[in-house]
Amino acid sequence: MNDQKKSAMTRSVSTASKRAQAVGGQDFVRGVITELRRVTWPTQEEWVSATILTIGLVVGIGLFTYLADQLFGWVFSVIHPQNF
Repeated sequence: MNDQKKSAMTRSVSTASKRAQAVGGQDFVRGVITELRRVTWPTQEEWVSATILTIGLVVGIGLFTYLADQLFGWVFSVIHPQNF
């Protein structure tokens, strides 16, 4: 093949690829919009209760982690004391 034919083939493949990507992108956006219409959004009461629950769980897990760290630190210091 000569260089002109290769160049023409490359351009046609590139153009077809761009068209396929554009159609794919449009289909994706349409799909996202369709799915967002189907979403059941939470009420304000549900949103507030979920937020309070999340904050409570984060604080609770933080306290548990802190207490477990202190306990294991104490146990380790009893088992393996540091002598300076």
